[in-house]
Amino acid sequence: MEKIAILSDVHGNITALNAVLEDIEKREIKKIFCLGDSTAKLPNSDLVIDLLKEKCEVVLKGNCEVVLKGNCDENIAHPNIAKGRFWTRDKIGEERANYLYHLPVMHEFYLSGYLIRLFHASPFSLYHIFNPIFKNRCNRYENRQIDDYNCLFENTKFIGRNQNDEIPDVVGYGHLHTPNLFRYGDKTIFNPGSVGASSEMKNNSNQTNTSKFSTVASYMVLEGEYGAKELSALSFQLVRLSYDIQKEIENIEKSDMPGKEDSIRMLKTASPY
Repeated sequence: MEKIAILSDVHGNITALNAVLEDIEKREIKKIFCLGDSTAKLPNSDLVIDLLKEKCEVVLKGNCEVVLKGNCDENIAHPNIAKGRFWTRDKIGEERANYLYHLPVMHEFYLSGYLIRLFHASPFSLYHIFNPIFKNRCNRYENRQIDDYNCLFENTKFIGRNQNDEIPDVVGYGHLHTPNLFRYGDKTIFNPGSVGASSEMKNNSNQTNTSKFSTVASYMVLEGEYGAKELSALSFQLVRLSYDIQKEIENIEKSDMPGKEDSIRMLKTASPY
């Protein structure tokens, strides 16, 4: 049996990422896959990119790291972005931007006989949203709302698949910043939540006595027979991990990033707004 750590949405939070990687090491997990949005929102996207490149699994076929591209990564790293347009782009520099922009948008593998497919948001784009609990109505995401669970399992041109390719048994995605795990028919859908910018959909911008239960780093551990196509035991474990938020707030305050107050409020409240 082998364990795989699935991370997503680090968003430049080097303090949370270091805490998660330390926890992963204690659990003796050797494979680490990241579902994108390593950048933006918090001040150390450059350090996050470098650390993920160092730690994440390298697939020998094609020599491709299992770090996927997220929507924020694409926006920040898009070619020909003028200097000064995005603070994070200037911080990470052109070499890291080029690395981010050319990351894959999908990765799949077998685990205990199940075909598992990973992407940042959906098989249609980096921006389409599937939220099994809260609907995006009357806002900027309304025309990118996915309501049908079946859509997550489609083979699309965006992820390099067609109708002749196998349909996955398990789909893992990020983007929401809120974890979930559930069955739909004979399929499984999971979201590891966010390492660096946790969000609880019902939280508001006020810090409360219970905020400590949502202002934590989050990731998922999958365990099974890696690469095996015969059915055997497969398990999912959601890990919620506290970290030194005050240290990350100090990183924000020491930086010259814009929107500091919003970033600090997000860390303290896990508010989606």
